[in-house]
Amino acid sequence: MPRGSARGACVRGGGGGREAQVPACAGSGLALREGAAPARLGLARPRSGTMDPAEAVLQEKALKFMPRIHMPKDGFQLTSSGYQAWLKQNSSEREDCSNDEPPRKIIPEKNSLRQHEHAQNIVPGKIKHTSWAFLNMKSDDSIGGNQPALWSTVNCDLTYNSCARLCLNQETVCLGSTAMKTENCVAKTKLANGTSSMIVPKQRKLSASYEKEKELCVKYFEQWSESDQVEFVEHLISQMCHYQHGHINSYLKPMLQRDFITALPARGLDHIAENILSYLDAKSLCAAELVCKEWYRVTSDGMLWKKLIERMVRTDSLWRGLAERRGWGQYLFKNKPPDGNAPPNSFYRALYPKIIQDIETIESNWRCGRHSLQRIHCRSETSKGVYCLQYDDQKIVSGLRDNTIKIWDKNTLECKRILTGHTGSVLCLQYDERVIITGSSDSTVRVWDVNTGEMLNTLIHHCEAVLHLRFNNGMMVTCSKDRSIAVWDMASPTDITLRRVLVGHRAAVNVVDFDDKYIVSASGDRTIKVWNTSTCEFVRTLNGHKRGIACLQYRDRLVVSGSSDNTIRLWDIECGACLRVLEGHEELVRCIRFDNKRIVSGAYDGKIKVWDLVAALDPRAPAGTLCLRTLVEHSGRVFRLQFDEFQIVSSSHDDTILIWDFLNDPAAQAESTRSPSRTYTYISR
Repeated sequence: MPRGSARGACVRGGGGGREAQVPACAGSGLALREGAAPARLGLARPRSGTMDPAEAVLQEKALKFMPRIHMPKDGFQLTSSGYQAWLKQNSSEREDCSNDEPPRKIIPEKNSLRQHEHAQNIVPGKIKHTSWAFLNMKSDDSIGGNQPALWSTVNCDLTYNSCARLCLNQETVCLGSTAMKTENCVAKTKLANGTSSMIVPKQRKLSASYEKEKELCVKYFEQWSESDQVEFVEHLISQMCHYQHGHINSYLKPMLQRDFITALPARGLDHIAENILSYLDAKSLCAAELVCKEWYRVTSDGMLWKKLIERMVRTDSLWRGLAERRGWGQYLFKNKPPDGNAPPNSFYRALYPKIIQDIETIESNWRCGRHSLQRIHCRSETSKGVYCLQYDDQKIVSGLRDNTIKIWDKNTLECKRILTGHTGSVLCLQYDERVIITGSSDSTVRVWDVNTGEMLNTLIHHCEAVLHLRFNNGMMVTCSKDRSIAVWDMASPTDITLRRVLVGHRAAVNVVDFDDKYIVSASGDRTIKVWNTSTCEFVRTLNGHKRGIACLQYRDRLVVSGSSDNTIRLWDIECGACLRVLEGHEELVRCIRFDNKRIVSGAYDGKIKVWDLVAALDPRAPAGTLCLRTLVEHSGRVFRLQFDEFQIVSSSHDDTILIWDFLNDPAAQAESTRSPSRTYTYISR
């Protein structure tokens, strides 16, 4: 097909030399050819031979007005014959430009190669190169009448901040977007209502008739009610095209923006502004302080850093524990400071990164196994071994193989009280703010006053050793070597009655746990059984362990169990599926606990292992990455352990209780005194 064909323009692909037809207009001979790498958009070196003199003149003129454009390997060549044909057809509808400045406007709708002028409607980015170009020409047969044909995209690598235009022989062809970088810039589209977009000058000369008619419209508009005005504007907008909608949107956006944080205090509503900003996290609060002086004043006067810390202490046990251990909890809430003077907002702002540093140190210590160790020697007179324990910030309560319950001061590590009464080893215990309840190999359950140590009640039901017990909210569950589970109602320490006996296991029931929905029991028969808490009816059995199950914890939907097959299993209680098997212990897993982050297990191999719970619940996590650290300090079997965010407390057959403190690691503290202080991203004013 010749270049000046009235039916189409030839586009040659840069990659394979193929030719494709794109729409052209009758009588317009404009053609666009993809050629060798050009220096400017719309210009190209000829593929072979010398350049036509007419084309050289056209390209020389175009270079004066083209911004700097980085072109891809393949470019485009505008042929002179096609251009001259197009020029002749549109000469009556153009506005010439001089040799010293780029063209300023394109008015006729029939002009080719026009793009949207409004930068507000163009997404910033880049136009990426592809192997084809386009032409837009009016079509009197394929499209119909003088309607513009459908445009495709000129894809180039553009980095410019002004309109990329091609001025050839004082004719204007718009090849680029305006005002900014664009992404996937679409040159021109036929609108849904049949009209087409066109470049509108930013500063155009208004006719006298337009001004007069506009004033008349505004006069009528002002006389209408607000609802009538809104209805009229809605109707007016519905008649507009898409790019006009975008222009109106960009005009309205700044009008709808309000600095409410500054405006509210000006109206005496400081408390509302403070309440709004109090929901920000630390990073956002730092940014808010830097907005302006008024925002900074609101955060300072509202003590928002204090409120942020208080919110974290209320909702996060780690923060709550740090407040108690580090002593800064006395400056929170409505507590009166020791000196009587409330610290300013700057005190809490400086405190926040210190708290974050403590939290990061704790996490690092858990993963690296850094800790300080305290040891309690129980010095049992007869048989040695600590079978069970529970602790809080003030005390540790332990049940020993020598039939006694010993209460230790957690700070001084001294024995404060010894409770006697059992005639067998104390195998399990639990306490709250009122009572201590213990189970023994003498088959009895005993209730003690936690403050005085007085024995309040003795429950005799099981015919063999009571291996484990749990109580909460007026209900207690005990299990025994006699293969049964007993459910008790606790009206008071002295009024405890048997509600139901659950039978189903074929071996000793070693451990029980429960919440408002389920009772979960594990046995030497290798199974875990689930019972309904309210009705005590059997629900399901969890099968998977190869040998007897020695320990278990249940919370929410998760059950974690340890067995004499040396493995730990994670279960979904609702469907009974085994989620993960953890391997690493060399002997029976005797005790296990978990929280939201980690699992801690103790075994007869004398080792305590720390596992990553989040990773263990992720089926994609490799098995080798799940065990974070192995702690070896006990010289005998580990019987029982408990832990929180800061420490592990464990007991063993070696007659000791160990306290593993991951907050106050002497080695880490010594290193921090030698190392430079950390730099935080919190911005100070």
